Amino acid sequence: MPVVARHLMILGRVQGVFYRNWTVEAARSLGLAGWVRNRMDGSVEALVQGEADMVARFITLAQDGPPAAKVARIDATDVAEEALNGFEKKPTA
Repeated sequence: MPVVARHLMILGRVQGVFYRNWTVEAARSLGLAGWVRNRMDGSVEALVQGEADMVARFITLAQDGPPAAKVARIDATDVAEEALNGFEKKPTA
């Protein structure tokens, strides 16, 4: 299965609703590598990398996120693969 990497900008009510922690748990459960962080503009940014079908599954799940989230949209961009280990939560940028 090919490995892909996607940069995600997640917009809507996604801060203060456990979205980053949910992202870490969901990504790890799918065997994905990458990171997630809040943005100063109220969005959440993530880089997810792994098997193409698992990345696609993650993006589908991220449309809902945790129960308190209200995702308006996810902008996904293909990016180059990186040497990543695990999935982590980064500080706000």
